[in-house]
Amino acid sequence: MKKAYVFLLSVLLVTAGFVMTGHPSYGATPEKPNIIFIMADDLGYGELGCYGQKIIMTPNIDRLAKEGIKFTDFYSGQAVCAPARCTLMTGYHTGHAYIRDNLQPKVRNPYTPFPGQEPIPDSIVTVAELLKAQGYATGCIGKWGLGNTFTPGDPVKQGFDFFYGYKCQVHAHNHYPEFLWENDSIVHLPGNNGRTLRGALHSQDLFTVEAVKFINRNQDKPFFLYLPFIIPHLSIQTTDLYLDMYKGHVEETPYQHHGYLKNPYPHAAYAGMITQMDAAVGLIMEALRGLGLDDNTIVFFTSDNGPAYNRLGGSDDKFFNSAGGLTGLKGSLHEGGIREPLVIRWPGKIKPGRVTDRPFAFWDVLPTLCDLAGAPTPAGIDGISFLPTLTGQGKQVEHKVLYWEFRAYGGQAAVRMGDWKLLITNLRRRNQKPEMALYNLKKDPAEQQNLADKYPEKVQEALRLMQQQHTPSALFPYPELEKFVKEHLQQ
Repeated sequence: MKKAYVFLLSVLLVTAGFVMTGHPSYGATPEKPNIIFIMADDLGYGELGCYGQKIIMTPNIDRLAKEGIKFTDFYSGQAVCAPARCTLMTGYHTGHAYIRDNLQPKVRNPYTPFPGQEPIPDSIVTVAELLKAQGYATGCIGKWGLGNTFTPGDPVKQGFDFFYGYKCQVHAHNHYPEFLWENDSIVHLPGNNGRTLRGALHSQDLFTVEAVKFINRNQDKPFFLYLPFIIPHLSIQTTDLYLDMYKGHVEETPYQHHGYLKNPYPHAAYAGMITQMDAAVGLIMEALRGLGLDDNTIVFFTSDNGPAYNRLGGSDDKFFNSAGGLTGLKGSLHEGGIREPLVIRWPGKIKPGRVTDRPFAFWDVLPTLCDLAGAPTPAGIDGISFLPTLTGQGKQVEHKVLYWEFRAYGGQAAVRMGDWKLLITNLRRRNQKPEMALYNLKKDPAEQQNLADKYPEKVQEALRLMQQQHTPSALFPYPELEKFVKEHLQQ
């Protein structure tokens, strides 16, 4: 595998216009740290070696954890794509966020080939806008999902100087697309012909090239590079280099295919996709070292929500133990749908080999990056900075409550308060009554023992917090939740 990485490194970096030498030309070190935030798409809590994965090889991400800090209780903002990204970009949880579920706009722009998602408005302040105001060069490479071209949610209208990738989540269901967006222009990809399993140019490899080019262009100024990769989101597609690492070495089992493109080697190709993304992380780290930017760059790696379910598109959460023993998958507010890996590396600032079980979530990223960049944190957001946890300096403010609401997948809501979590399900499922469960996550992270009857006072405390954390949304009305909480609160 190491030889494959070295070969791909040379190809990609030369393509990107970056030449590795024995004596690199060091860029000027800015006072503000460079920030790289890498986010996988539908990567489960247990799909990295540093989180217990036994089949899929992820040596570069594992190295980030070894040389930095690993979070065991870090959460996405939602169990699906668009609302998770909204909480990340804005610092609000889904009780207050503008986007709370995946939603296509009612009126489709005829000039964009894919519909895109409901756009965030101009009034929304993103972390990219806040960092740009501090002199950061800002780039987003990968999948956006918060507004198409010609809408106010377009990433180039939300604080990013440069965008390359998919603006629509539907477009991103194919890793060999016919085109990608570069800012407001369509870039056609020769050799990629429609929705086929194979093509000439894999989007992950293109993202890696563009990421290295962005770093190279901005080496003399502070930069914020947001990399929302789309691996391992379906369809299952990788290149021969990574497929061959696993084909014939991992067992393939019969299944009834449904959804997305069918891969004849779903286990091998799925594992290959994740290793392909891991290789991209390695290439980016090599680029930083080659430019002398390693010590002044903080690198984050996480995922947007839990893994795919029911062998959809050939995925197999049971074979890979994708959720790492947690209950729930993508679309669920059980831990497996929202608890995500997070590793962060910052040489000289974060002591290597650390592990923390302090609970944080996506909405904490914005204030943390603001602290890193010396930017003012907007008032009224739900997030808190976890920079003291990273550096060990200063007093860490603790969350009293973490909150999620989700109208989809039957209708759900969840609140975590310390070690306790209340989960409500089936709020919108026909012919089923809502169910309420209370878990002690410290003793029962797999959420197997419902303690609601044993600790009614905890249930009431959690319901009060739910009522406090929920603000009605015209775009995502949730009267079922409001009614349930009101009826079950003891006055």
